[in-house]
Amino acid sequence: MNAQSQTHALQAQVSGSSFYAGMRMLPKAEREAMYAVYAFCRAVDDIADDQEGDRRVRGVLLDQWRTDIDALYDGRAPGQASIVAEAVQRFGLKRADFHAVIDGMAMDIDRDIRWPSFAELDLYCDRVASAVGRLSVRIFGMEEQPGLALSHHLGRALQLTNILRDIDEDAAIGRVYLPLEAFQKAGIPLTTPAEVVADSRIDAVAREVAAQARDHYANAKAIFAGRPRGHLIAPRLMDAAYSKVLIRMETVGWAAPRHRIRVSKAGLIWTIVRLSFWR
Repeated sequence: MNAQSQTHALQAQVSGSSFYAGMRMLPKAEREAMYAVYAFCRAVDDIADDQEGDRRVRGVLLDQWRTDIDALYDGRAPGQASIVAEAVQRFGLKRADFHAVIDGMAMDIDRDIRWPSFAELDLYCDRVASAVGRLSVRIFGMEEQPGLALSHHLGRALQLTNILRDIDEDAAIGRVYLPLEAFQKAGIPLTTPAEVVADSRIDAVAREVAAQARDHYANAKAIFAGRPRGHLIAPRLMDAAYSKVLIRMETVGWAAPRHRIRVSKAGLIWTIVRLSFWR
């Protein structure tokens, strides 16, 4: 596949994502690098979420990605990691951040995560979300310190929002990402995922996580307010859209039966217009 064909293929992969609208506003080199990072994330996430696949086989597939990433950085034939080769070279993306994303996906393969401790949940969020942010802010051209801070806070905010939005979907495949300590405080017995998420007291558990997400959004907004350098319309868009999803969830609560709150496409378009004039 030549470079142009690969770019079109990567664009097609990302086009259904809520991130796509923000990515399209980036300059060409940054846009194509983000398509590549997204394609990498999609590939390893699909391995982690393949409910039909054997855990051992899925682990081998993830390990191959780790091997290929290492080959890319060591100057050897990169295999499937060739999709991020140009982005790595142009923007100085770090090997450790790709490894962190793979490590996060491996957590889902090693076992179905159920009621992790706050510390384990935070580690999971760092790997599957903030590490992606660390790759992204380099592409966006941010300086290191505000970039790392934004990755930390916005990555966790977005991942916690997704966890709160996907409680029922996750429980259906045997996963409950809400933290152990909050369940203990609420007095919910940890039996099966289906029973746990059906307990009316889960609203208190979810609200404790929502409060953490709100704090992370507030910290991210403070970083944006400092007007850091970089092409930041994409992270601003995600912050604006998903913080509203969190507010809507807090308004309706998490008692069953729950209805999945979605990002408004019309709202995304309006936010893009507003941010385009603001930046």
